[in-house]
Amino acid sequence: MGLWNQFSTVMLRQRGHLFGWVPVCLALGIGWYFSLAAEPSIPLLWATALAVAALAVVARALPEVTAPFAVGLALVLLGLLLAAFRAHSISAPVLGWRYYGAVEGRVVALDRSQSDAPRITLDQVRLERVPPARTPSRVRVSLHSKLPGAVAPKPGMQVMTTAHLSPPAGPVEPGGFDFQRHAWFAGLGAVGYARVPLLGIAEPAERDPGLALFRLRMAASARVRAHLPGDIGGFAAAITTGDRSAISQAALQNLRSSNLAHLLAISGLHMGLLSAVVFGAARLILALHPVSATGWPSRSIAAAAALIAATGYLALSGGNVATERAYIMCAVALCALMIGRRAISLRAVAAAGIIVLILRPEALMGPGFQMSFAATTALVAVFGWMRDFEGEVIPKRLRPVAAVVISSAVAGFATAPISAAHFNTVAHYGLVANLLSVPLMGVLVIPAAVLAAILAPVGGEGLPLWAMGLGLRWILSVADLVAHLPGARSFVPGPVGWVLPLLSLGFLWLILWQGRMRWLGAPAMLLSFAVWQGATRPDVLVADTGTLVGVMTPAGRALSKERGAGFVARNWLENDGDGVDQAMAAQRWAAQEDRIIHLSGKRAVAAFTGCQPEDIVVASVEIKAAETWGCPIYDPVRLRETGALALTKSSHGWQITTARDRAGLRLWNSRPKRQ
Repeated sequence: MGLWNQFSTVMLRQRGHLFGWVPVCLALGIGWYFSLAAEPSIPLLWATALAVAALAVVARALPEVTAPFAVGLALVLLGLLLAAFRAHSISAPVLGWRYYGAVEGRVVALDRSQSDAPRITLDQVRLERVPPARTPSRVRVSLHSKLPGAVAPKPGMQVMTTAHLSPPAGPVEPGGFDFQRHAWFAGLGAVGYARVPLLGIAEPAERDPGLALFRLRMAASARVRAHLPGDIGGFAAAITTGDRSAISQAALQNLRSSNLAHLLAISGLHMGLLSAVVFGAARLILALHPVSATGWPSRSIAAAAALIAATGYLALSGGNVATERAYIMCAVALCALMIGRRAISLRAVAAAGIIVLILRPEALMGPGFQMSFAATTALVAVFGWMRDFEGEVIPKRLRPVAAVVISSAVAGFATAPISAAHFNTVAHYGLVANLLSVPLMGVLVIPAAVLAAILAPVGGEGLPLWAMGLGLRWILSVADLVAHLPGARSFVPGPVGWVLPLLSLGFLWLILWQGRMRWLGAPAMLLSFAVWQGATRPDVLVADTGTLVGVMTPAGRALSKERGAGFVARNWLENDGDGVDQAMAAQRWAAQEDRIIHLSGKRAVAAFTGCQPEDIVVASVEIKAAETWGCPIYDPVRLRETGALALTKSSHGWQITTARDRAGLRLWNSRPKRQ
C-alpha cells in the first residue's frame, strides 16, 4: 500500500499537466512507424485502430491515476495510424528506371540546386514512351544548359526539355538520410537534370487559381530584387516570399557557419516578429481614439489583425512545412489572446505540435520540426520558471537586453544538439552572431518589410525596402565576419539512430514532469551524449551505384575519386565529422591499407587482371561472369538490390550492412520494374 500511495501521489501531482504529453505520445507512434523494417499490412492497421478504440473505452473505466497510461498507449498507436494513413494517402507513381528523353510539364516551383543551378519542379508531366499510369505526378529537373535559346521558366508555364531522370536515390549509407522517403512525401516521383535549353510550349494560363499565389510570390520576389540587387535582394526575397533562388552559395555558407541560417527560413522567428509588429501597431492605432481605447476589446482586435497578417504571410511565402508549423504555433497564441487566455504557454506549444503532427506526421523526422519545437519549448519553460520565481531576478532597465541574451542562449543550447546531429557542425560563435543580428530583425527588417507590403500597391515600397536592405547588409556582414574567424565551426560525427530520441525524451521529461522525478531526464540526456561520443563509423562505405568508395584511415576517410558523386562524398565526410573536401580526401586513397579495389569505368574493368580471395572489388559498371573472379564483387547490378554498403572489420572478417536492410521494404522504396 505504501508504494501504491506514493505512486498515486506522484500521478495526482501531474493533474492539469498531462496535455503536454499528448504530442509526445503521438510523436512516439509516428517515429515507431518510420522505424519499421516493413510496411504494416492493411489488416494490421485495422487491428491497430480497433486497439485504439478499445484502449479509449478501457481508460474511462480505470482509476484516475492509471487511466493516463491507457490514453498514452492509445495515442502512440494513433500516431502510428496517422503516419500510415498519410503515407498511403499521398501515394503516386515513382519512376522505376533511369530515363533519358523528352520531358514536358507545367512549372509549379522554382529554386536552385546545391550545385547552384536553376531547378524547376513540374506537374502535369508527360514522358516519351511512358504510359500515364506509370508517369510520376511531379518531377524535379536541374537546368545545367548554358547554350543560348533557353527560356526563363515562369510559374504555370508549359515547358519541354530533354532530360536525364532517375528514381529518387536511397540513403547514401545504411542508416543515413533517406531521400526516397523525403521525395515520397514531397510528391516527387523522379529527379534529374537537363543539359539542353528549356523550351516554352505555352504561356501560363491567366486564370489558374492553383498557381495564382505562386505567380504572386515570384512577382513580389522580382520586385524586391529590383530594389535590392545581389545577395541582399536574395536575402530579402527569401524572408518575404520564400524564394531562395537569388542568394549565392557563398552567402548561404557564411550564414550556416555563423549559425544564422535560421534567419533565411520563414519560421517561428519571422512569423512571431511579423505578428508582434502588426499586433503592436494595431493596439497603438486603437489607443489613439478614446472610444476605441476604452470601449472596444483592443487586444482581441489587434490579435485578429495579427492573425490576418500571419495568414497572408503564410500564403505569400509558399506555405512550406516550416512556415506552416510556425503559422500554426502563432495562430494558437493569437487565438488564446483573443479569448483572454495566456498566449505563450506549454499548452499552446503542445496544441501547435498536435496540429502539425496530425496534418503532416512526416515533419517529425525533419530537423525543422525538431529544432523549432525544441527552441520554443525551452524558451517557454525557461521564461515560465523566471515568471514564477518570487522576487526581482533582473532589474527592469536591463530586462529588454537580458531577454534577447537569454532567448538567444536558450534557443541556441536547445537546438545545437539537433543541428549537430543533422548537419554535423557546431558554430562556436553562433551566440555572438545571433546577438548582433536577431535584434535588428525585430527592430528594423521585419517592420520595414511590413511597411513595404502595405505601400507596395501604390508603388511606395522603395524607401522601406531600402531600410530593410540596411539591416540585411549588416546581418550578411556579421555572417561573413563570424564565419571567417579562426575556429568558427567544428565538425562532429553523426550519432546512432536512437541518440536523438533518447535526448529528446530526457529533455521533455525534464520540462513536462512535475516533481523531483523530473530530474531523471538529466541522466537520460547525459547518456545520449555519452553514446554519441562513443559512436564509431564504418571502416568502408560503398555508394549504391558503385561510383565511389570510402575507406577509413588514421588521417580520415580516403575517397577513391577526387571528382564525381559529390553529394555522396560530402555526406560521408560530414557524417564522419571531417571538414575536408572531396579532393583532399581523395589524396588519402594511396594510404589506405585495406584490400579494397575500386574499378571506375569500363577501361578499368577491362584492364583488371584479377583479385585475391581477401580482396573486395567495387565496380561502377556491370562485370560479366563476376563469379569466376574468386573474390567478393559489387557492381551496379548487385548494388541495385542492396543499396549502399557499410563494411566493418571484426575478428571474423568483414561485417556488411546494406542500406536496404536498414531501410526495410517500405512504400517509398518499392520501385516498380520496367516493362
